[in-house]
Amino acid sequence: MIRVVLAEDQAMIRGALASLLGLEADIEVVGEAATGEEAVAVTLKARPDIALLDIEMPVMDGITAAAEITRAVPGCRVMILTTFGRPGYLRRAMEAGAVAFMVKDSPARELAAAIRRVLAGERVIDPALAAAALSAGPNPLSARERDVLAAAADGSTIGDIALRLHLSEGTVRNYLSSAIQKTHARNRIEAVQRAQTQGWL
Repeated sequence: MIRVVLAEDQAMIRGALASLLGLEADIEVVGEAATGEEAVAVTLKARPDIALLDIEMPVMDGITAAAEITRAVPGCRVMILTTFGRPGYLRRAMEAGAVAFMVKDSPARELAAAIRRVLAGERVIDPALAAAALSAGPNPLSARERDVLAAAADGSTIGDIALRLHLSEGTVRNYLSSAIQKTHARNRIEAVQRAQTQGWL
């Protein structure tokens, strides 16, 4: 029996996925979570074969959770199942230790097949997304530039960002300026939008 932990913040989708996987004779959902933090805790407790994670979850996103799970439960293989087929997400997920990346509009039978393939030691990546990720190239933003740009996404002032990230205002301006340049944007709002579209944040 393949033991799976399922993490998805939308209860209806989580329930539907659990029901679909429950129809498979060789798959058992042994835990469910609504946040990335819960996903890590449930995985630590249940020690499943597979952790199936959404990316966009509250408290801790799926990519951060993937890195935590890979580190804390090395025997568990992490799969990302997301609505957002963004090239940057794929690259970041793989760097975090995920071995599969699928978009939610894939047929249900493909998900069960992917789980079996992952357990057999394969990597499973949505082909269209893999091609897009290769053509998009690597994320040009440094970790600090990503932090500052993400903090700017809600319209925070330079002062607010500096306080939140424990940086000087001058340093925040420098990081924003560099991020704007690297994303070929005209201003920080456009830089945030471009980085989000690519999945770099």
